[in-house]
Amino acid sequence: MTAYTTRTKDELQTEERAVRAKFEELKARGLKLDMSRGKPGKAQLDLVMDMFDVLKTPEDYLDGKLDVRNYGELSGIPSAKALFADILGCRPAEVFVGGNASLNLMYGVISKAHTHGLLHSEKPWSKLEGIKFLCPVPGYDRHFAVTQSFGVEMIPIPMTAEGPDMDAVEAAIADPLVKGMWCVPKYSNPDGIVYSEKTLARLTHMKPAAADFTLMWDNAYSVHEFCGDYVPFPDIISLCREAGNPDMVYEFASTSKITLPGAGISAMAASEANIAYMTKLLSIEIISYDKVNQLRHARYLKDKAHTLTLMKKHAAILGPKFQTVLNALDKEIAPLGIASWQRPMGGYFVSVNALPGTAKRAVALCKEAGVVMTGAGATFPYGKDPADSNIRIAPSLPPINELEAALEVICTCLKLAALEKLLAK
Repeated sequence: MTAYTTRTKDELQTEERAVRAKFEELKARGLKLDMSRGKPGKAQLDLVMDMFDVLKTPEDYLDGKLDVRNYGELSGIPSAKALFADILGCRPAEVFVGGNASLNLMYGVISKAHTHGLLHSEKPWSKLEGIKFLCPVPGYDRHFAVTQSFGVEMIPIPMTAEGPDMDAVEAAIADPLVKGMWCVPKYSNPDGIVYSEKTLARLTHMKPAAADFTLMWDNAYSVHEFCGDYVPFPDIISLCREAGNPDMVYEFASTSKITLPGAGISAMAASEANIAYMTKLLSIEIISYDKVNQLRHARYLKDKAHTLTLMKKHAAILGPKFQTVLNALDKEIAPLGIASWQRPMGGYFVSVNALPGTAKRAVALCKEAGVVMTGAGATFPYGKDPADSNIRIAPSLPPINELEAALEVICTCLKLAALEKLLAK
């Protein structure tokens, strides 16, 4: 195969007819495959079904002397705090344990910032005009949806191989209306990039013009390697404290892709001052989260070492799926020169940069052929990818045979969209 960009018009037209015939053949199969979100597959969910056997007798529901079946303990039970502190590397006193979704805790911080302000806010954000948030791109669409829902102006920050472009970040935070930045620091969504030590040092030592500037640190994939051994990652809470910015970060994590997304537990880690402030605000709306489930997870996962043993089982399921994606792209797309992609070692996505101006068309073609993808542009604020290039592939949910069928569609649609674009010139 030769690159499309080196072919003559006649050669491109011949190729387009062949690829379109393949596309019509795929459409006729009547596929109905969902590749839109990073959901664990059934085999992963089956790994932890014995978790529901750990609490049996009335005495099992005691966390020390605390009866988890009753009211109270809004910030979480001691054993669940200890579990997350061990996984994240922070102190139990710096952990707030919530329900099954870390997104709920993220939304809560942004919501309270608007209604009440954060610990160092002069006034609630809702009393200010023109507040802004930094958004590394490509990034996580649900993050962007949170800030957009409050009318916050979102500023795209390019991602590099070491994390966010720190020159752009440091220039942006000179504006006192820039109130924070979304971060997925380990195996970023969707690129799978791990922030470097240099990037962490620059982030934690920043001196933003806004006293209440906040790093929204979504450490969703802290133990989620699917290739190779566990990669340790520094504790952002202690790094900020040591850099003289103890209250600048709220960190988030969950067991959604460790146990069960619909029945997991989540955590928010921050300075003790931040935890006390946010707990006081949250106490108005909720008495406590599901402490029975917190105890179930603490007893089942035990500690970081035991959790990493479970994650090896996840990796044995996920690794072959990611390799299937990379193999298909390497074979079908690489020789054509119409896309590039990351080769992640962990996380839940493969980020593909298609020929500029073709991502929306390729995703639309996939849907027409029965494969639902994350919307093109979703990895950018407001759903607007200026290059119309980035496509997020989520291989975790389907079994291998369905994944192979979906990739046949995806590769064909990438080709067809590129050929249409090149022939239209």
